[in-house]
Amino acid sequence: MDENEVFPVDNEDDDVVVTLNLDDGSQVTCEILTIFDLEDQDYIVLLPLDKNGEPNSEGEVYIYRYFEDETGAPSLDNIESDEEYAKVSARFDEVYGEDLEEEE
Repeated sequence: MDENEVFPVDNEDDDVVVTLNLDDGSQVTCEILTIFDLEDQDYIVLLPLDKNGEPNSEGEVYIYRYFEDETGAPSLDNIESDEEYAKVSARFDEVYGEDLEEEE
C-alpha cells in the first residue's frame, strides 16, 4: 500500500497546496480542489501545479482516498479498482461541475 501524507504549505492562502511524494521518488505540488464523501469514504482531488505554481496545461487531476490516521494526520491512499475510480470520477464531475457553474 502506497500512502502519501498531505502537507499544507501555506494556511494563509485561499488555495491550500500540498506536496506529494510520488512512487518514483519525485515530488509534485498540488492545489486541493475538493474533498468529498462517497459511500462512507472520503476522497480528495488534487490539481498538479507546474514549476511556476500554475495549474498544469492538460487539466489533469489526481484523485485519492483521503483519511486521517490515529494521530489525526491527513493521509492519502490509492484507489485500487477501476470500478471505484469510475464512481469517484463521476461524483467529482457532478460536485466540481456545479462549483464551476456557480463561479461563472
